[in-house]
Amino acid sequence: MSPASQTLARNARADAEPSRQRPLDSFFTPQSIAIIGASPDAKKIRGLLQSLLQKNGYPGKLYPVNPSYGEIAGVRCFPSIGAIGESIDLALIAIPAPSVLPALEQCARAGVRNAVIISSGFAEEGGGSFEMQRDIAALARRTGMRISGPNAEGFYNEIGRVAATFSPAVDVMPGATRHIAATRRIGIVAQSGGIGFALYNRGRAMGLSFSYVVSTGNEVDLHIGDFLNHMVHDDATDVVMLFLESVRDAKSFVDAAAEAARISKPIIVAKIGKSDAGERAAASHTASMTGWNAAYRAVFAKHGFIEAHDPDEAVAIAAALTSAPLPNGDRAAVITASGGAGAWAADVLATSGFTVPELSPDLQAKIAALIPSYGSARNPVDVTAQAIQTGGLQRAIELLNEADEIDVIALVVSLASEHRVLFELEAMQAIIESRRKPVLVYSYTIPSEFGRGKMAEAGLPVFASLADLGKAARHLVARAHFIPPTEVKRRRFQVPPGLFQRASAKSGCLSESDSKQLLKACGIAFPDEQLVANDEELDRAMNEIGFPLALKIQSADLPHKSEVGGVKLAIADAEAGRTVYCEMLQNVKSLRPDAAIRGVLVSPMARSGVEIIIGAVRDELFGPILIVGLGGIATELFHDVAYRPAPVSEADALAMLRELRSAALLQGFRGAPPSDIAALSALIAKVSLIADALPEIGEIELNPVIVHPEGLGVTVADALIVLNHASSRRAPTKARPCMR
Repeated sequence: MSPASQTLARNARADAEPSRQRPLDSFFTPQSIAIIGASPDAKKIRGLLQSLLQKNGYPGKLYPVNPSYGEIAGVRCFPSIGAIGESIDLALIAIPAPSVLPALEQCARAGVRNAVIISSGFAEEGGGSFEMQRDIAALARRTGMRISGPNAEGFYNEIGRVAATFSPAVDVMPGATRHIAATRRIGIVAQSGGIGFALYNRGRAMGLSFSYVVSTGNEVDLHIGDFLNHMVHDDATDVVMLFLESVRDAKSFVDAAAEAARISKPIIVAKIGKSDAGERAAASHTASMTGWNAAYRAVFAKHGFIEAHDPDEAVAIAAALTSAPLPNGDRAAVITASGGAGAWAADVLATSGFTVPELSPDLQAKIAALIPSYGSARNPVDVTAQAIQTGGLQRAIELLNEADEIDVIALVVSLASEHRVLFELEAMQAIIESRRKPVLVYSYTIPSEFGRGKMAEAGLPVFASLADLGKAARHLVARAHFIPPTEVKRRRFQVPPGLFQRASAKSGCLSESDSKQLLKACGIAFPDEQLVANDEELDRAMNEIGFPLALKIQSADLPHKSEVGGVKLAIADAEAGRTVYCEMLQNVKSLRPDAAIRGVLVSPMARSGVEIIIGAVRDELFGPILIVGLGGIATELFHDVAYRPAPVSEADALAMLRELRSAALLQGFRGAPPSDIAALSALIAKVSLIADALPEIGEIELNPVIVHPEGLGVTVADALIVLNHASSRRAPTKARPCMR
């Protein structure tokens, strides 16, 4: 059965089989639609709404509402929503902003279940317009009507033929041919209607299939999490694409994300607002702040979201996920009729993290028998133009598909011909339907409609660029290895009485010694250290701890101890220790006479190892966000960090460590022994539990954590805690207020 036939059969089943009732079923598949502000002018938004519904063959009842007309496009027009006298599932509202709230009140009295406010001029404009939007939110809470928008572009239900939008992307062009290369369906949720329907438009051109496209607008009632939840639970939606500016309702979003991870439904996300300019644009467009992007990255990573960085990449990833099986590994084969194109593809795949291995002698011999002597069977496999004519290309694909030594196949060919097929269609369909691995296609010439069509019939979308093909293939491999997060049992911790009261009034910081006291009470081990306040205590501490040692000034008022000469390392003997102690106190009192000094911390010098930072910052939206990365002075230099929402399990902590570019340092690099990753993972998990359990804490930082060789544990050399009232949504790997 061809992909097109499969799609028709699937749609028929979707129409025939009863489905589970979900909260937004009557929204996305309404049996009746009222268009408030309808117009006979199909060039205007108010007229396009009815026109596009009719063009797409909407099967339900349409009720235009406008007192100025008796009928529109052959459909009776009503003077008000109340005059209809029938049950209405969905109202599309396209009238001036000041008239929207009264219209919604009428809808509520008429029993309308859902509404989409197309109209603009609300919170995105500020001032009194914000008050109008607030009143609409109150109406939704009071009446139970579910409202999308305002400032929305509506939605499109492709299976149900509900074009509740004015987007030209869903216009029906007479005589237009649609190629269907992938039958698994994509749902799109976008906080920009233009981008959401642009992704749909690009995907259709690539031969992809869709379930829904929805524009969320200002999210006065229905949030992006509500729509994501619907698609996650929708059997007809196989992959979800998100265009995200900000999350307003963290709980609904995270709950939907967690369910997607649990059932292994891929989510592709494009998050804007990463730059200052992008953040300003997002704020003015949706009347919201984009927030701290590291927190978003943490949530994405935990739940297996696939981040895309431009529209073409997002569509390419969706194409791969809906048209190809997941690979077993990262060994790629390139098959081509152009040596240069094949070499270029091999370079791109290698850059994307693949190996392009030389094929085994046995497999090379089988392929060589199919191609001219001037071809190559090594990998890239250059079958030459002659082998395409004789069927060698098709047979070579079949051999690579059956070979255990290859995980991904990149087919790099020319599809410029308007009349010539590269393969025997039915045989290629059979290969693709039975394939064990992804076969991804790129045309190094501009593909003709004929070429795209024949590839689509075989079930193969054509990628627009080699770079996008490489990224999509890489994400297929990552998806194959994604493991949903482990459920973590939360803990409660008892904080020593009065400890929080010792924080600095200015910065909210605890001193290093107080920070360690709190963390020690929560079960984190530290070296034997002593806080000393005079010469006698210093001598006793040095005698008991031994040398070499470190001296560190202790004051909650000193954010950067080293800047005032408050840190001295590798002190070799008692005489040096006494000298350093006196000089340190004098320097600090001279430079910061206002600082309240609690003493000097005497610490043993730790054994060598790999330096790691473990931290947590309490995000206003998502709660505590855990940070793990390369530590010490390299933290800010390389910014090699991984993020997760807290708490995490030890297994999830290990996954974070594997994400680091510097992970090889922990595994034993250039003859160094492997580090005690198990002890490090346990510490990371414990810190995450503390951050989750104590809302009084705004930030935790352990830096450096020195990871010793396997079996020898870890040493926490420095620790800092900032209380929540002084915390902000800053990334902790930038300049921090509390550092040694």
